[in-house]
Amino acid sequence: MIRRLAVLGLALLLAACGGRGLPPARDFGAPTSLSCVPYARDVSGIQLDGDAWQWWAEADGRYPRGARPRRGAVLVFAARAGMPEGHLAVVSQVQDARTILVTQANWLPDRIEHDQPVIDVSTDNDWTEVRVWYEPAKAMGVRIYRTYGFIYGQ
Repeated sequence: MIRRLAVLGLALLLAACGGRGLPPARDFGAPTSLSCVPYARDVSGIQLDGDAWQWWAEADGRYPRGARPRRGAVLVFAARAGMPEGHLAVVSQVQDARTILVTQANWLPDRIEHDQPVIDVSTDNDWTEVRVWYEPAKAMGVRIYRTYGFIYGQ
Protein backbone atom coordinates (compact mmCIF):
# COMPACT_ATOMS: atom_id res chain seq x y z
CA MET A 1 0.00 0.00 0.00
CA ILE A 2 2.75 2.48 0.94
CA ARG A 3 4.60 1.66 -2.26
CA ARG A 4 1.43 2.34 -4.34
CA LEU A 5 0.95 5.68 -2.60
CA ALA A 6 4.58 6.61 -3.23
CA VAL A 7 4.26 5.72 -6.92
CA LEU A 8 0.98 7.66 -7.18
CA GLY A 9 2.56 10.68 -5.41
CA LEU A 10 5.54 10.59 -7.77
CA ALA A 11 3.23 10.39 -10.79
CA LEU A 12 1.22 13.41 -9.57
CA LEU A 13 4.41 15.37 -8.91
CA LEU A 14 5.73 14.66 -12.40
CA ALA A 15 2.38 15.61 -13.95
CA ALA A 16 2.41 18.93 -12.10
CA CYS A 17 5.92 19.69 -13.35
CA GLY A 18 4.89 18.93 -16.92
CA GLY A 19 2.21 21.62 -16.98
CA ARG A 20 2.03 24.43 -19.52
CA GLY A 21 5.05 26.67 -19.74
CA LEU A 22 5.20 30.33 -20.66
CA PRO A 23 3.52 31.57 -23.82
CA PRO A 24 5.87 31.89 -26.81
CA ALA A 25 7.60 35.22 -27.46
CA ARG A 26 5.76 35.56 -30.78
CA ASP A 27 2.60 36.27 -28.78
CA PHE A 28 4.00 39.61 -27.57
CA GLY A 29 5.09 42.89 -29.11
CA ALA A 30 5.35 43.46 -32.85
CA PRO A 31 7.38 41.41 -35.33
CA THR A 32 10.69 42.83 -36.56
CA SER A 33 13.74 41.81 -38.50
CA LEU A 34 15.79 44.59 -36.84
CA SER A 35 18.29 44.00 -34.09
CA CYS A 36 18.42 46.40 -31.15
CA VAL A 37 21.18 48.52 -32.76
CA PRO A 38 19.38 49.84 -35.87
CA TYR A 39 16.15 50.05 -33.91
CA ALA A 40 17.72 52.19 -31.17
CA ARG A 41 19.40 54.34 -33.84
CA ASP A 42 16.05 54.93 -35.58
CA VAL A 43 14.07 55.64 -32.39
CA SER A 44 16.66 57.77 -30.56
CA GLY A 45 18.32 59.57 -33.48
CA ILE A 46 21.73 58.69 -32.01
CA GLN A 47 23.93 57.80 -34.95
CA LEU A 48 26.48 55.29 -33.69
CA ASP A 49 27.68 51.99 -35.14
CA GLY A 50 29.06 48.71 -33.86
CA ASP A 51 27.66 46.12 -31.50
CA ALA A 52 25.42 47.42 -28.74
CA TRP A 53 28.07 47.15 -26.00
CA GLN A 54 30.47 49.22 -28.16
CA TRP A 55 28.15 52.22 -28.23
CA TRP A 56 29.29 53.44 -24.82
CA ALA A 57 32.91 53.96 -25.90
CA GLU A 58 31.90 55.15 -29.37
CA ALA A 59 29.70 57.88 -27.86
CA ASP A 60 32.66 59.35 -25.93
CA GLY A 61 33.23 62.87 -27.26
CA ARG A 62 30.31 62.62 -29.69
CA TYR A 63 27.26 62.38 -27.44
CA PRO A 64 26.71 63.23 -23.78
CA ARG A 65 26.66 60.20 -21.46
CA GLY A 66 25.51 59.79 -17.90
CA ALA A 67 23.99 57.78 -15.09
CA ARG A 68 20.53 59.37 -15.02
CA PRO A 69 17.70 58.28 -17.28
CA ARG A 70 15.81 60.70 -19.44
CA ARG A 71 13.26 60.26 -22.19
CA GLY A 72 14.89 59.40 -25.53
CA ALA A 73 18.20 58.31 -23.97
CA VAL A 74 19.71 54.94 -24.88
CA LEU A 75 20.53 52.54 -22.06
CA VAL A 76 23.63 50.51 -23.03
CA PHE A 77 23.84 46.95 -21.70
CA ALA A 78 27.24 45.27 -21.35
CA ALA A 79 28.01 42.09 -23.25
CA ARG A 80 27.65 38.85 -21.29
CA ALA A 81 27.27 35.14 -21.85
CA GLY A 82 24.04 34.66 -23.76
CA MET A 83 24.13 38.30 -24.90
CA PRO A 84 27.59 38.70 -26.51
CA GLU A 85 26.68 41.85 -28.47
CA GLY A 86 25.16 43.57 -25.46
CA HIS A 87 21.79 45.31 -25.83
CA LEU A 88 20.33 48.79 -26.35
CA ALA A 89 16.99 50.06 -25.05
CA VAL A 90 15.50 53.53 -25.57
CA VAL A 91 13.90 55.24 -22.56
CA SER A 92 10.25 56.00 -23.31
CA GLN A 93 9.35 57.24 -19.82
CA VAL A 94 11.01 57.92 -16.47
CA GLN A 95 8.66 56.79 -13.73
CA ASP A 96 10.84 57.46 -10.69
CA ALA A 97 14.52 57.41 -9.63
CA ARG A 98 14.63 53.61 -9.93
CA THR A 99 12.08 52.76 -12.63
CA ILE A 100 11.95 53.52 -16.34
CA LEU A 101 9.97 52.25 -19.29
CA VAL A 102 11.86 51.34 -22.45
CA THR A 103 11.18 50.57 -26.08
CA GLN A 104 13.44 47.88 -27.49
CA ALA A 105 13.96 45.37 -30.26
CA ASN A 106 15.00 41.76 -29.74
CA TRP A 107 14.78 41.48 -25.98
CA LEU A 108 12.26 38.90 -27.03
CA PRO A 109 13.57 37.33 -30.25
CA ASP A 110 12.37 39.09 -33.41
CA ARG A 111 9.98 41.34 -31.46
CA ILE A 112 9.67 45.06 -30.72
CA GLU A 113 8.30 45.86 -27.28
CA HIS A 114 7.08 49.25 -26.11
CA ASP A 115 7.02 50.65 -22.59
CA GLN A 116 8.62 47.70 -20.81
CA PRO A 117 9.73 48.31 -17.20
CA VAL A 118 13.41 48.33 -16.24
CA ILE A 119 14.45 48.84 -12.62
CA ASP A 120 17.76 50.02 -11.22
CA VAL A 121 19.05 47.54 -8.64
CA SER A 122 22.55 49.02 -8.28
CA THR A 123 23.65 49.80 -4.72
CA ASP A 124 24.62 53.38 -5.64
CA ASN A 125 21.47 54.13 -7.68
CA ASP A 126 23.68 54.72 -10.74
CA TRP A 127 21.92 52.38 -13.17
CA THR A 128 24.94 50.07 -13.55
CA GLU A 129 22.82 47.03 -12.65
CA VAL A 130 19.25 46.52 -13.79
CA ARG A 131 16.46 44.00 -13.97
CA VAL A 132 14.19 43.90 -17.02
CA TRP A 133 10.52 43.01 -17.40
CA TYR A 134 9.91 39.65 -19.12
CA GLU A 135 6.55 39.91 -20.83
CA PRO A 136 5.82 36.17 -21.31
CA ALA A 137 6.08 35.70 -17.52
CA LYS A 138 4.27 39.00 -16.79
CA ALA A 139 6.98 39.63 -14.21
CA MET A 140 10.27 41.35 -13.63
CA GLY A 141 13.12 39.08 -14.66
CA VAL A 142 15.30 37.71 -11.86
CA ARG A 143 18.59 38.07 -13.76
CA ILE A 144 20.65 41.20 -13.10
CA TYR A 145 22.22 42.86 -16.16
CA ARG A 146 25.25 45.13 -16.05
CA THR A 147 24.95 48.40 -17.94
CA TYR A 148 27.29 51.27 -18.79
CA GLY A 149 24.73 54.06 -18.49
CA PHE A 150 22.73 56.33 -20.77
CA ILE A 151 23.68 58.03 -24.02
CA TYR A 152 21.75 61.25 -24.62
CA GLY A 153 20.77 62.58 -28.03
CA GLN A 154 21.67 66.12 -28.97
